[in-house]
Amino acid sequence: MGRCREIILLALLLVGCSPVSLPFLPTPTPLPVTIDSLRFDSAYLTNTPRKVDVFLPPGYAQSTETYPVLYAQDGQDMQSVRLKETLEILFAQNAIQPIIVVAIHASGERLSEYGTAGIPDYQFRGSRADLYTRMLLEEIMPEIEARYRVKTGPQHTSVMGWSLGGLMAFDLAWNHPGVFGRVGVFSGSFWWHTDNTDLDSMLNSRIAHNMVREGPLREGMRFWFESGFLDEEEDRDGDGVIDSVQDTRELVAELKALGYADGNIRLLELEQGYHSPGTWAEALP
Repeated sequence: MGRCREIILLALLLVGCSPVSLPFLPTPTPLPVTIDSLRFDSAYLTNTPRKVDVFLPPGYAQSTETYPVLYAQDGQDMQSVRLKETLEILFAQNAIQPIIVVAIHASGERLSEYGTAGIPDYQFRGSRADLYTRMLLEEIMPEIEARYRVKTGPQHTSVMGWSLGGLMAFDLAWNHPGVFGRVGVFSGSFWWHTDNTDLDSMLNSRIAHNMVREGPLREGMRFWFESGFLDEEEDRDGDGVIDSVQDTRELVAELKALGYADGNIRLLELEQGYHSPGTWAEALP
């Protein structure tokens, strides 16, 4: 049916017809994704058992294949961003290869656990990000690899997040290139800085920008960023560009200055994009 559909579409285009209104061209039926819910007790973050949801591709139980894996922060938001529904549609359309998604729920101490490991911001937020990193790398990932058929190595392992979880995802990938080869960041908190004395101090102490500026280039790493023009209203330098968009654009500029080619970086800017799960759900596919 897929080959017939391609031939019909090509024929219609050649004669100047639009295929979008044709009722006999079916939309693929979503393929079912199953979810395992796990609980981890961490030796590093003992404040609460950690919930982890594992999204398994269609036919996982009947297959012997191994799959690439995507580790997602803020796992409690996956229903709001429609992760399951998005995966099912993308799998049905053969738009992406089958993958396993591991969604790690944030705790009530998210502001201290997410950030840049070993470098808290000027208010000492992110002071436990190093412990979160160790929990993910040394406890959760080995357990996932023992329980599920996941491929390992940076070419098969990705990480993503939004807002402060997006900054955490970037920090994980940047500082562990032997583990993660791709990172996706939605509305990332790239304003995270260590010196709030004045505007120049804020800009010059942005942690993610300085990490990239110091290098070195991580060979083969790929970056995907989303920011929305309605993420916020703050414009600290009065240049007409809100801070979240400016911070993301300037981080991309730092990556390119370090030597990354355009093919390794994708920046999606949404004119009607908000700092909200609704926008991130729209951008997710």
